[in-house]
Amino acid sequence: QVQLVESGGGLVQAGGSLRLSCAASGRTFSNIAMGWFRQAPGKEREFVAAISRKGVTTGYADSVKGRFTTSRDNAKNTVYLQMNSLKPEDTAVYYCAGAIVGSNNWYGIVSGSYGYWGQGTQVTVSS
Repeated sequence: QVQLVESGGGLVQAGGSLRLSCAASGRTFSNIAMGWFRQAPGKEREFVAAISRKGVTTGYADSVKGRFTTSRDNAKNTVYLQMNSLKPEDTAVYYCAGAIVGSNNWYGIVSGSYGYWGQGTQVTVSS
């Protein structure tokens, strides 16, 4: 089993920044590809960003490309989502997700690819 705990959410004005963290435990973190997803009220959960298990590859949704950056510190069992130039439409509950994989390059962009999920952290961007 993998346990994931997000932190770092909050209220920020448009144009501001936040950094989310997701701490993992339970399995060897460097074997786990990590993804970030978000869900706004009344909307489906959507892909935001992902990073392969060694940090070799990353991927981003078009809506956040150039503004968000995901990274990981395998020594600290933590993945990060740096969010800059935030917009009101970024308001959502943000979830980190993990998948135990054998590839150093793989990451998933579909929520069904991940078997482990955090509890979510609220991000609210005011206009």
